[in-house]
Amino acid sequence: MSLTVLPIKSTLKKEQFDLFSSLVIDLESSNMVPQSGDVIVISSKYVANAQGRVLEYNKIMPSSDAEKIGKRFRMKPNIAEIILRESDVIFGGIPGFVITSSDNIMAPNAGIDKSNTKNGTIVLYPNEPYLAAEHLRRKFLLKYNVHIGIIIADSRLMPGRVGTVGVAISCSGIEPTSDLRGEKDLYGNSLKVTFQAVADDLASIANLKMGEGSDATPCVLIRNSDARLTGRKIQENEMAISYEQCVYVRGLGMRI
Repeated sequence: MSLTVLPIKSTLKKEQFDLFSSLVIDLESSNMVPQSGDVIVISSKYVANAQGRVLEYNKIMPSSDAEKIGKRFRMKPNIAEIILRESDVIFGGIPGFVITSSDNIMAPNAGIDKSNTKNGTIVLYPNEPYLAAEHLRRKFLLKYNVHIGIIIADSRLMPGRVGTVGVAISCSGIEPTSDLRGEKDLYGNSLKVTFQAVADDLASIANLKMGEGSDATPCVLIRNSDARLTGRKIQENEMAISYEQCVYVRGLGMRI
C-alpha cells in the first residue's frame, strides 16, 4: 500500500494546554482514527507550548558570560543567556547565531525560536522530549488500542543547502534507525557504515505538510510508512553520534 500523509489541523493555542486531549480533538475534527502502524509526527514547538516552555525574554537577566557572547555574536544579552541555559555544548557562531548542541542535537541558538509565538516571547525545546513521546504513545494505546509511533520533530537548516528539512527531536514506538551494514548495494558491494535515519526521514516528510508559517498544522499522521514498531524504550543517544565522529564538526575544525 502507498504511503499516505495526512495533515492534522489545529487551532491557535496561546496558553499551556493538554497535548493529548488536543490531539484527540484535532483527529476527530479531521475525521481521522489512528490505526496500528501509524506514525504521528508533532511539531516540537507545539509540544513545548503545551508544556508552557515559553519565556518572556526581556525578563531574563543576563550573566556576564551571556554579555560576552551577546557582544561577540551581536545578539541581545538576554537571548544569549537563554541560549547558554539551554545548551550542552557551544561550538562557535556568526552574527545573530550561536551554533550549539542541545539534547544531542546540533542547532543554531539551542533550538529556541521566536516564530509562531506572540511578540516578546520565545519558545524553547520541549522538556524531556523522549519521555513526552513515550507518554503520548501509551495514551494512544489506552484510548484507541493501537500501537503507533510518535515523533517529535523540528525543522532544520542543512549545511550548504537552501531551506529547512525535518529532524526528529525524539521518538517512541518505532525503531529510529535501520542498520543496513552488511547488506549489498546494486553492484553487490557490502555496505559498511550505512544507517537509514528512519525517524528523521519521516520528520522531513511531515515537515513538508506542516509548513513553516501560518499553516496551523502542528501534526501529521503518516500511514503505511513500513517503519518498524517497537515497545522498547528508545534511548536518547540512538539518533545521535558523538561530535568526535561527526564529519561536519571534525571537518570544520581543520584548516587546509
